[in-house]
Amino acid sequence: MNNDIVIKEIEKIKKENNIKIFAHNYQNYEVQQVADYIGDSFYLTKLAREIDAQTIIMCGVDFMAETIKILSPDKKVILPVKEATCPMANMIKAKDIENFKKENNDFAVVAYINTSADVKAVADICVTSSNAVKVIESLEENNILFVPDINLGNYISKMVKSKNIISWNGYCPIHDKVTKQEVINMKNKYPNAPVLVHPECRQEVIEVSDFVGSTSEIIEYASKLDAKEITIGTETGTLHVLRRLNPGKKFRLLSNNLICINMKKTTLEDVYNAVVGNSGYEVKVQEDIRVKAKNSLERMIELAR
Repeated sequence: MNNDIVIKEIEKIKKENNIKIFAHNYQNYEVQQVADYIGDSFYLTKLAREIDAQTIIMCGVDFMAETIKILSPDKKVILPVKEATCPMANMIKAKDIENFKKENNDFAVVAYINTSADVKAVADICVTSSNAVKVIESLEENNILFVPDINLGNYISKMVKSKNIISWNGYCPIHDKVTKQEVINMKNKYPNAPVLVHPECRQEVIEVSDFVGSTSEIIEYASKLDAKEITIGTETGTLHVLRRLNPGKKFRLLSNNLICINMKKTTLEDVYNAVVGNSGYEVKVQEDIRVKAKNSLERMIELAR
């Protein structure tokens, strides 16, 4: 079947079976085409609790599907490709946090939402890249261990000077590859194009860029900018969203390295097979783990209001 036929079939079947398709901003264009909702992991997680759906097909990576299941246990959650994992999320284990807490009981452990359910369950609270500063500022504890992204942790520590923040030595393999020189080169080549980057980039990259924010913040900021040309320093899938929302603007990718192969593992065929029930991985979270992880997420949602 060609893509047009596949898309029509997906639309038909999901309506008949009360299925909603979620796609992260980093997904392939054809996957975004069939999605009912497109956004970052936090937006989709919150949305999952509000919508009427028997089944949610989460086109992203494993921790995103897990997070939806944690907050929406009544819904069936399907990850189309089980092998779509997040390397950064795999850089921290629950045991690492438990061992740290034994020797540092005066620290609050703050977990990026880009972590497994097991890690969320032993953390004190979760954060996203967009609400991390606000949430951490709200904590009573002065000493903070931020896991797992050292780049985001370093960015937060510069924004929240009142806290003693140490960071785990994890990183996003995609954003971490961006270099300061790439920013300088793009600014020299396109002087009228502001450079917008994600805080998962290195500090030296952030320092020479014009704006730093989460994927959703980059999309919002770019949409409001008067500039007609903009350089985007986050995963290439975001360009699909930006071009759809801003047809009169030209967007360029900051670096050719900004391609997440794990996000790109999900194809239109995988989504179709998940919709018809031929394949896909149903996400399940052990109940005691789910309840503890839910507490970390709910606490974040409350403090981030």
